[in-house]
Amino acid sequence: MILNSLSLCYHNKLILAPMVRVGTLPMRLLALDYGADIVYCEELIDLKMIQCKRVVNEVLSTVDFVAPDDRVVFRTCEREQNRVVFQMGTSDAERALAVARLVENDVAGIDVNMGCPKEYSTKILSTLVKGIRRPVTCKIRILPSLEDTLSLVKRIERTGIAAIAVHGRKREERPQHPVSCEVIKAIADTLSIPVIANGGSHDHIQRYSDIEDFRQATAASSVMVARAAMWNPSIFLKEGLRPLEEVMQKYIRYAVQYDNHYTNTKYCLCQMLREQLESPQGRLLHAAQSSREICEAFGLGAFYEETTQELDAQRAKLSARTSEETGEPAEDTSGVIKMAVKFDRRAYPAQITPKMCLLEWCRREKLAQPVYETVQRPLDRLFSSIVTVAEQKYQSTLWDKSKKLAEQAAAIVCLRSQGLPEGRLGEESPSLHKRKREAPDQDPGGPRAQELAQPGELCKKPFVALGSGEESPLEGW
Repeated sequence: MILNSLSLCYHNKLILAPMVRVGTLPMRLLALDYGADIVYCEELIDLKMIQCKRVVNEVLSTVDFVAPDDRVVFRTCEREQNRVVFQMGTSDAERALAVARLVENDVAGIDVNMGCPKEYSTKILSTLVKGIRRPVTCKIRILPSLEDTLSLVKRIERTGIAAIAVHGRKREERPQHPVSCEVIKAIADTLSIPVIANGGSHDHIQRYSDIEDFRQATAASSVMVARAAMWNPSIFLKEGLRPLEEVMQKYIRYAVQYDNHYTNTKYCLCQMLREQLESPQGRLLHAAQSSREICEAFGLGAFYEETTQELDAQRAKLSARTSEETGEPAEDTSGVIKMAVKFDRRAYPAQITPKMCLLEWCRREKLAQPVYETVQRPLDRLFSSIVTVAEQKYQSTLWDKSKKLAEQAAAIVCLRSQGLPEGRLGEESPSLHKRKREAPDQDPGGPRAQELAQPGELCKKPFVALGSGEESPLEGW
């Protein structure tokens, strides 16, 4: 049996609830800035997490848990290490333990989403309590009867968990149904461990002072806030809510700094705007198809350019250092134009790639078609490609997992050096679409399945795993 290191206290705390597609790193950091004591990540399914590899991301100064398809399933950083609780969805005790051991050194606690508790749920909790050094908690909804609910929480308490979060609604109830403060209070009166009250957004919690009122109404030790925090994370601020424009800009800055995928950033901003989605700014956000366009919609275009340039420089520096450490022979690179770039499939339409754009340009200019020379580095089996166009060579300083990806990166360097469109979203050329239909055998640089971030990237893209059986993206409110 492992003695748990109960460094995380659940008494008298303001907590950001786990929310699917919302509780990624930028939102968690923002909530901490505004006064949250503890932040939960979104529920992540054990079957996905157990496949992940822990990767230290030196570009972002983060720890990433990366799936075999190279998606970042969970990203965290030192700033939240002592405040973040990892919530998982699981139905197997041993699998849950394996996941908990994978992440426990990078988080402050482990939580099991028990939504609708099953017989095996208490076994999972007991296994975790005995098997890891971090405090274990769980989150439940109330059962149809108070008697059954109290019987359940007593069994849960006997597993040795550190605290229990209770959403005061039944499984089938939605946010429009009233939260049962009296049931949460009965649970708090029954148990000796901290009870965390959840479900008070809108009806009870609209400003900071309401959080304490909800805590007193439920007699809970702490309060967990979901929707009210999603709408405006400054709900945790004693001084009162900050203007939404200020909050959204601060969120966007975190999203860019930590390379949050634009679709996730866009989703969270839409939740904040709510009834303002039809405003001019809301329409700009709705139309945005990249992090750059989101930043421009909020007057942060210069910040985006500066930050991405800094990240690119850091990648190039790291890549150069890695090359030196591998003991590669110095090569004569005279005359080769180099940039630190990678090919991200998500930034391009389904049927357009940089290689296609470069080939099309060469045809229009009546130049010989591009010639690619690709090598593989023995130590880590990564690839680098040099493309020759009109007797000029171009190469990315960043190495890639596959030959095709390396070639795409080289094509990008050539196109950018010439100031040519590379086919990114918003740059599509009708002639390219036409040529693609007429020549379906043209090399697209990889199947559609490669549209997610590719292996070998130093700066991974976040992926938000949805729990199985979710009735809505915001289950647990």
